[in-house]
Amino acid sequence: MKCPKCGEEMAEGALYCEHCGEDIHIVPDFEPELEQNIQQIISGIMEELEDPPQEGREGKAAEEKKTLKPDAPESRRDLKPETAEGRKTQKPEAAKKKRRKWPVFAILAALLLGIGAGAGVWLFLNSSLNYQIGKAEQCVASGAYDKAVRYYERALELDEDNIELQFGLAEVYFLKNNKIEYEYLLREIAGNEKATLEQLDRAYGKLIAIYRARGDYDTINQLILGSNNEQMISIYQNYIANPPEFSVMEGYYTNIQPLKLTAMGSGKIYYTLDGTEPDENSIPYTMPIILEKGRYVVKAVFVNDNGICSDVVSKEYFIDNDDIPAPEISVVSGEYYAPVSIEVMDLDEDEEIYYTTDGTTPTYSSNRYTGPIPMPIGTSRFMFAKIVDGVTGEVAERNYVLTLNTDITPAMAVDRVKQYARETGRILDDGGHFDDSGAIYIYEFLYAVNINDADYYMLAEVRRDPDGSQMRTGSFFAVDIYDGTLYRQQYDEGGRSVLTAIDEETEMPAQ
Repeated sequence: MKCPKCGEEMAEGALYCEHCGEDIHIVPDFEPELEQNIQQIISGIMEELEDPPQEGREGKAAEEKKTLKPDAPESRRDLKPETAEGRKTQKPEAAKKKRRKWPVFAILAALLLGIGAGAGVWLFLNSSLNYQIGKAEQCVASGAYDKAVRYYERALELDEDNIELQFGLAEVYFLKNNKIEYEYLLREIAGNEKATLEQLDRAYGKLIAIYRARGDYDTINQLILGSNNEQMISIYQNYIANPPEFSVMEGYYTNIQPLKLTAMGSGKIYYTLDGTEPDENSIPYTMPIILEKGRYVVKAVFVNDNGICSDVVSKEYFIDNDDIPAPEISVVSGEYYAPVSIEVMDLDEDEEIYYTTDGTTPTYSSNRYTGPIPMPIGTSRFMFAKIVDGVTGEVAERNYVLTLNTDITPAMAVDRVKQYARETGRILDDGGHFDDSGAIYIYEFLYAVNINDADYYMLAEVRRDPDGSQMRTGSFFAVDIYDGTLYRQQYDEGGRSVLTAIDEETEMPAQ
């Protein structure tokens, strides 16, 4: 079937052309104007039946006169209709009346039949969902938004669970710039348990666009969290601010508790420990909060990237634990005149001990103790402490002064290794160059150490590239502190470190 207006092919039984929007009048529309015209015609006919025209009454009088003879006595002319003569003159008139009423009844019947047909068509179209939708879309295309609203509302009366019709009606209100009804319908869809995930996503997306344009992120947060829909919360998690989650339940503990705070989404957590309400000016959470000993009231809030604040979470803890003792160190503070190694005496396998040499309290970012530490030449200050679950125990402080009774200094030991590298072609000049790349070898003093009752300076070869980056090459040397003999540190087949005297080419164990 083709459209009578544009000639496009149409689906069989379609009520309007999807190409141009033209109605296909299989039967005439029953519009309000038609109803008014029919009512006017019926009213006119009823008036005619109740009050015959004046011309008809005059014709009747003339007819009566003709039935009377001219010379009839006055009394004869005054005969009433009940007389025989009267009855004769009345019968033809009655017949004419009856004949005159039949065409009127026929017209009336035809009109009533037309009204019935029109009413039937109207009832059919008024009950047709496709017709109502088609008319609504046609009105939207032509800008007749008020009519489109009426058609969509009728369509929803016919199919009240049709969410797509709600979207259509919402868009009409948007075109009408009626933002209140538009928002109301979208919220209806968002709260509809029958809506699909795709429909919910559309509804929430449009609502978020409304509130985002206003800068109303708090309403967005309330909208999404109030949905109780995990999928929507996951999709729009960047717009919400869930309260922080605490890794430790509040209560009483007999040991140290590292408290971790987490929150879903992109943003920051802020907390307080003094009972005040946290905000963006409070302590930012960056690492576990160590609950060591005593009573703690921890309050935290999450602020997302849009500045939305979550509810504040408050938890109370009481920690009753023993103090962490300081580690026992093998070398006491004092002055020393020969290389000494510093050791921790009471280290268990599962303990972690950290140390510093700048006078600061050890933390996880400090040097971890893994074995004996050669005492530095000159003045040094060591701070040792156990760290348990992020809590630093009591600190063991040691102060040392190491002075070696020799005329050979660490700088002289470096020159001795550099001289050997020049003699063997390892480097080409005192600058440490070994090719045209610009990289150099430098020789770095490490520490003084006692090996097999002999004292040595230990040195490492380091490669430095033109960009400033450097790394050890794996070559290590030892110089006797008292006579300057040069040794190369190597490893035997068993992985044991040995010192090889370069001048005498003899070997001795390094440990």
